[in-house]
Amino acid sequence: MSATAGPDPAVVLHSTDWAALTHAYGPAATTADDLLGLLEEDPEVQAASLGRLEMSVLHQGSLYSATAPAALFIAGVLPHPRTLAVHESFFPWDDRRRPLRAALLEWLGEFAESAAWDDEALADPQDAEEAEALEAVRACRAVRPGIFEAVVPFLDDQDETVREAALGAVTHLLAADDLADRIPAAADRLECIARGRGPRRERAGALLTLACWGRDTAMLLTDEDPAIRTCAALGTADPSAVDVLLAALADPVAVDGWFDEPLPQVDGWFRFIVLRGLLERAESFEQVLPAALALIPLCSQYSVDRDWGPLLAFAFPEPHAAGAALAWAHNAFLLALVEQESCWGLIANRDAWLRSAGLPADRGELRLLVQTAGE
Repeated sequence: MSATAGPDPAVVLHSTDWAALTHAYGPAATTADDLLGLLEEDPEVQAASLGRLEMSVLHQGSLYSATAPAALFIAGVLPHPRTLAVHESFFPWDDRRRPLRAALLEWLGEFAESAAWDDEALADPQDAEEAEALEAVRACRAVRPGIFEAVVPFLDDQDETVREAALGAVTHLLAADDLADRIPAAADRLECIARGRGPRRERAGALLTLACWGRDTAMLLTDEDPAIRTCAALGTADPSAVDVLLAALADPVAVDGWFDEPLPQVDGWFRFIVLRGLLERAESFEQVLPAALALIPLCSQYSVDRDWGPLLAFAFPEPHAAGAALAWAHNAFLLALVEQESCWGLIANRDAWLRSAGLPADRGELRLLVQTAGE
């Protein structure tokens, strides 16, 4: 990997006209003070400064003219000794205790994720506000190479939380077309991590990132750790991956307990990504039925878009024809589903899934269909 130095925070700080830039709340004149607050001796001041930066220059993932220089400064101070201070987040809903360095790397990962968003809607700005938003996106994309060089050394940090945050940031940064040439070297490094004897989280995160980059991970399908085997299955087209995923989903509660906190690459319960991987690889609904039945007790009206909705779509690639007999696997699944109380209520998301499958959205009507099929 390249050893090129990262951004110089002092140069960024003093060469930027912060008052001429904007963030979520207007002029960014005080952003420099918040950036300097990251290096204060008091960890609580550091946490509050980062909290304000999250709310202003990266508000809910939005990018502003002040975002790119702020990101460059944050990347530049990563090696500073004061980023080793350990504290809780500024936000009350985040009770993790970790080094500021890990929190800064996570922030840079969120920055890179936002910068990678499709800006097609802004390609033809209709007014000054849209033009400014497009320019902010372009500025953020332009600084990604320098930020990558600052982040990548921390893949080897002594602290596990720092390494994990660095991996998340690298994953999002390498979504950039102009950094594609860095992927092979980074992938080789992550493959070593995945094959190693390090912590489960670190190995799993490396495998999921390799999968994102299209690197085959079949080499760990027989690992002794079921979590590692499953993550490996998510990154390969090897036919045996289906068996690994089915074995994992035989106990979805255990799958959700593999990681105390969600991995950076995962949104929601881990069983969701495992199910998605299974449905991408399975050949028939009969094949996935055991997993579907094991998942039903965890399904609800709130999770329909992530579990039983996709299962319905896989079971019925073509809508069920009115009056036609249900296949035995379909009947078994729908019977379990109709009896699962948590899947039924006032939330309407399920209706679209059921109707797309050619099934009645009304629970009573669906129960009647299942009972009729079983006679």
